[in-house]
Amino acid sequence: MKRLRWRRNILLLLFVLSTASVANAKGALGTLAGTVTDARGKPAAGATVTIQTSDGLHPHATHADADGRFQFTRFRSGQYDLRAYAGGAFSDWSKRVVIHNGKTTEIVLRIIAPNSSSGR
Repeated sequence: MKRLRWRRNILLLLFVLSTASVANAKGALGTLAGTVTDARGKPAAGATVTIQTSDGLHPHATHADADGRFQFTRFRSGQYDLRAYAGGAFSDWSKRVVIHNGKTTEIVLRIIAPNSSSGR
């Protein structure tokens, strides 16, 4: 009887450990965070930030907060392209930005003035 109980406890322990490692792997997805600034370097509050895989698939978008900060969470490890849009202008594409599982990648996107001669 003791032998059966011991085996059952070992099997239960192995099950709990394997379940915990799977749950931990799911939580290990990466994060991309950053700031959007305008052409003068000031935070671009409310800017739209778009991210997609570097092969142009799976687009997602979010908005920057009042400080120009944005965040994409729970992304698989890989290369992504992103850009920002605010006030009728875009940032350049940031290409092949790498997200690593379990880590946060930081980036700054700078909005380019739509037409510097039209505003002056």
